Amino acid sequence: ADGNVGDIPDPSESEGRLWIGELDLNTTVNLSMELDGVNAPQGVAAFVAAIQDGYFVDKTCHRLVRSATAGLLQCGSLDGTGASEPDYRFGPIENAPVDGIYPAGTIALARSGNDAFSQGHQFFIVFEDAQLPDDTAGGYTVIGTVTSGLELLISEIADGGITGGLEDGAPVVPTVITRMTIE
Repeated sequence: ADGNVGDIPDPSESEGRLWIGELDLNTTVNLSMELDGVNAPQGVAAFVAAIQDGYFVDKTCHRLVRSATAGLLQCGSLDGTGASEPDYRFGPIENAPVDGIYPAGTIALARSGNDAFSQGHQFFIVFEDAQLPDDTAGGYTVIGTVTSGLELLISEIADGGITGGLEDGAPVVPTVITRMTIE
């Protein structure tokens, strides 16, 4: 078996092309993005389908990481806690950087540790260059890039800090996806 569970779009639905979209957080943080259907056909097919289905609207960004090695915001959890979805998961990992370096602006799919077929609806936006070491399954599927608006994400959300003053946890500023479009 290929490890996919649920109604996962065929990689061909990425159309092997660049998709252009917008992602708004808390209404005021407007991000423009490009999704790379050439190098991550399965991930982009799934992400585009979820956008078109309206899945992401009103989902939270439950996790903020800001440390010496990474700055990222993770979003898209079904229940808002970051728990995985048992009935929707797919692989394989695609387009992961060989050096574990994810430049600012990277949009990548979150997954469970050591499991290449645990990708679902959760994704993360890298806002400060991140060094994310591979685990036994490899790296993380890079599906695209934020082309504008990162400075707003930093000033409006990341600079607010992390609950409890931690380096990895819930953002102090409650963050919700208010709009996502793709064409």
